[in-house]
Amino acid sequence: MTMSDTSGASSLSVQPERTADWRQVAVRAIRAPGVMPAATFLLIMLVWEASCRLFAIPSFVLPAPTRILGGFGAIDTMRWLEHVWATLRVALIGYFLSIAISLPISIMLARSEILSQAIYPILVVVQATPVVAIAPVIIVALGSGDLPRVVITCLITFFPLVVSVTTGLMATPPELIELSRSLRAPVVREFTQIRLPYAIPYIFSALKISITLAVIGAVVAEFVAAEKGLGYYIQFSTSMFQVQQAWAGLIVLVLLSLVLFQIVTAIQRIWFPWSLRGDRA
Repeated sequence: MTMSDTSGASSLSVQPERTADWRQVAVRAIRAPGVMPAATFLLIMLVWEASCRLFAIPSFVLPAPTRILGGFGAIDTMRWLEHVWATLRVALIGYFLSIAISLPISIMLARSEILSQAIYPILVVVQATPVVAIAPVIIVALGSGDLPRVVITCLITFFPLVVSVTTGLMATPPELIELSRSLRAPVVREFTQIRLPYAIPYIFSALKISITLAVIGAVVAEFVAAEKGLGYYIQFSTSMFQVQQAWAGLIVLVLLSLVLFQIVTAIQRIWFPWSLRGDRA
């Protein structure tokens, strides 16, 4: 074999290795966190934009993404902040109020079977009642301030908290409860040192769900009666056939929900990392 044949064979053997390396790099890049969702989102936006232009869809029916971006400039930054703060304030107040209400109720349901049989059906009835239907009644009864909107938000968010927290408290191994009672440990220590640690994954699963429901509750309340807020802005823009502005408000609303969800997730990851293995969200 000549020198030229040897060098040619070696170059051919190196080329497949380089191709394989590039394929591995490409596969790793595709599997990187966030790459596929971002690529899918970009593809949807491109198809959306092309469809609106190709079929000449009126903007008051379905605006193209480029027109939606223009809707963000319909009002100034301070006005946007006022709407965001109005929705965020009501959502957070209703959210924390539902936590304050649901925890004692969950403890009572887990502690007493009699109370569970007496209270749980009432909670189911409250949850089964459409909040959208009773929202006008709540507005009439409580006025047009923040109070009725907070109550509506609380009604939407507290039921998942009660169910998940109660389930978590009841998931404690019975032998630990029997050991605690055999040692005559107080009921407070039984819940704070045994039941609550076991319920942490369930609690954070409910907290993640409820924080998004809190935003929904605030928006539902703003649809009924409000002068500020993202829900009010979306409804007002739609009534004026400024659909691109309504879509802009919807995008801000989604981003607000995602940020709040990630904050709750970060709290669990930082302060309760051991509970992530049992997280059911």
